[in-house]
Amino acid sequence: MRAMDRPREPGLRGNSVRSSLRVLVLLLAPLFVQDAAAAETAVTGIRLGEQSYGTRVVLDLTGDVSHSIFTLADPYRVVIDLPEVEWRLPGKTLSVGRGLVRQFRFGLFKPGVSRVVLDVSGPVAVKRSFLLKPTADFGYRLVIDLEPVSSERFSRLILKPEPAEETPATAAPEPTPEPRPKPGKTGMPLIVVDAGHGGVDPGTTGLSGGYEKAVTLAFALELKRQIGIAGRYRVMLTRERDIFISLRKRVEMARLNGADLFISLHADALANRRISGVAVYTLSEKASDAEAEELAARENKSDVIAGVDLTGEGYDETVANILIDLAQRETMNLAAEFAGFLIPELGKAAGLLRKTHRYAGFRVLKAPDVPSVLIEMGYLSNPKDEVRLLDPGHRRDLIGAVLRAMDGYFIQRRKTAGP
Repeated sequence: MRAMDRPREPGLRGNSVRSSLRVLVLLLAPLFVQDAAAAETAVTGIRLGEQSYGTRVVLDLTGDVSHSIFTLADPYRVVIDLPEVEWRLPGKTLSVGRGLVRQFRFGLFKPGVSRVVLDVSGPVAVKRSFLLKPTADFGYRLVIDLEPVSSERFSRLILKPEPAEETPATAAPEPTPEPRPKPGKTGMPLIVVDAGHGGVDPGTTGLSGGYEKAVTLAFALELKRQIGIAGRYRVMLTRERDIFISLRKRVEMARLNGADLFISLHADALANRRISGVAVYTLSEKASDAEAEELAARENKSDVIAGVDLTGEGYDETVANILIDLAQRETMNLAAEFAGFLIPELGKAAGLLRKTHRYAGFRVLKAPDVPSVLIEMGYLSNPKDEVRLLDPGHRRDLIGAVLRAMDGYFIQRRKTAGP
């Protein structure tokens, strides 16, 4: 029966119900439209152009958004913060630069805040910024004009950011695990799994254009899944979506929740595409080799890449204090013990890098009371490794090896602890 042939509902009751529904829809419609607009706002392009005064940066948008801009030194950067938006940009845009801008990055910085970071060639000032409304040929456009300035003027004009770890009151908090049992009580060990990079910090870029941050998150979620099935451990992820988490915050999450083990997952890229295989890194005052030192230096720049103001952070002092602490020494020994279980198990699932166990001063491994390891699961710069890293079957096998290593490590720890 067609809708037009259906008999009308008799009486005033049906009309009253329909009228009430219409009123309700009219009242709620603006809310739905507003929420939908906010959720659908996207950045569809980032364009750079050289002007007589300097460089113009244009963000193509699907909607009207607010924005804030600040500048940072050492190295020089311009940071543009937006409300949380969707990114619809081509995959290979990280190396695109022009004029004063060497390259740029983008992504979710924290709940409710998306960020664009411009690496600039020297001290600059924001000459002006404004939002253009749609025209026949373009949608919304956020325009930022940059001009070169002297170091002295930059220091006078520098714009300071909001605190990096501040979370908007309206943003949903990131998930946290159940509290760890207090000392003296029994409980399953807590494993903190750290998906390297994220959000505005994409990590390296694979040969096919994929980002390291997506690979590490996929492996972290798989480890969480397998730990859940095994039922022998509790698990916490430093991030469960594409969002930036500072190195200090990752360490704090492990410490404050009393983690028994911290596992950071990475998939780097090297200039030499022939290098492949899995490696395990633990903390040391001195790097085991030049490659390990270079990798640690690169990974330790994660906060700089994401546009975090490190002024007054005191990383060097913190590191020095940690490395002379006896508790840190013991923790480093436990991390090396776990690496001893990891390497043979990983070797069953993948090829190993020469000198598989390496040492360097990774900031993310510097919790003084949590045994911590960093696993390089392969290299996105190597064609064969990249194929394996993107293969769900290989991901299951490699994570299965990590889980077996965890089992061996905790069995050994229980034996050492005694009854």
